[in-house]
Amino acid sequence: MASFLYFILPALGGYTLMSLYLLKNPQILHKKKRAAFHCTHISHRGGKEGTVEGCGSNLGTGMLELDCHLTRDGHVVVSHDENLLRQTGHDVTISSLNLEDLPLYKDRLEVTFNAGHYSTGTDRKFTLLEEVFRKFPKMPVNIEIKEDNSLLMEKASNMVKQYDREDLTVWATVDCTIMKKCRRSNSTMPYSFSMRRGLQLLLLYYSGLLPFVPLGESFLQFYLPRIINRTYIPEERLLKNSMVIYLIEKLTMRKSLFKHLANRGIQVHLFVCNEDPDIEAAFEAGATGVMTDYPTLLTDYLHRHRSQD
Repeated sequence: MASFLYFILPALGGYTLMSLYLLKNPQILHKKKRAAFHCTHISHRGGKEGTVEGCGSNLGTGMLELDCHLTRDGHVVVSHDENLLRQTGHDVTISSLNLEDLPLYKDRLEVTFNAGHYSTGTDRKFTLLEEVFRKFPKMPVNIEIKEDNSLLMEKASNMVKQYDREDLTVWATVDCTIMKKCRRSNSTMPYSFSMRRGLQLLLLYYSGLLPFVPLGESFLQFYLPRIINRTYIPEERLLKNSMVIYLIEKLTMRKSLFKHLANRGIQVHLFVCNEDPDIEAAFEAGATGVMTDYPTLLTDYLHRHRSQD
């Protein structure tokens, strides 16, 4: 036993020191990713549930975050939900309707990540992804695909190619299987961590293996835990437990992890920050970018703090 410890302890010590050194100096093993853009200001759901009006109001926005679904007649529509009950008051799905039959948004729509607050606007029509690409040809767009629909992925990919914006459009989804299909549809687009890959990332980080492992992803997007049960009220019972949220925050909000990723050219976006203290907390945690439902709020925050630097 003593001889075993004689060999294993120095080996573990050497491994730990090497891992810590490479965590701070990832360029030794990995070439830094060179993205076509770097954004600190991301508009969640386009800033107003993805309507053209909402997207058009995003002065200062560096990226639009959008969810896409496919209508029955094959149009790629920007909408967070597939079922439109929350957004329109009609219990129907986008996939069951033709484009011309989609209902209008409600006059007042509660902001999911700012409980008790509502957004309003004159533009209540659903937006086509193609309209976004036409109106914002140079704006980076994060496309989240929620459903395992190969036709949707193919149409979105073809549209990205048509408008020559493969370096400006990001694949995003929480589902690992869907992400693999998105990448098969278009492997030249940058992509973000899925849920499973995010968990693997944490395991690699805490085991000390992360500095040695290549990463294909260019973006990590994750909740800022402190908003949960305050500005964002989750439906999941588990997330209503304050101890669970405390543990999630302690495990995930690791500045050394975020700095390592940033040094490898992987952008870290925390969401959804709709108040100044949350924006400040996200950047303090090491985020390279912040996602918000209120683009003007984030723009004002960034202007104030840049003028102070």
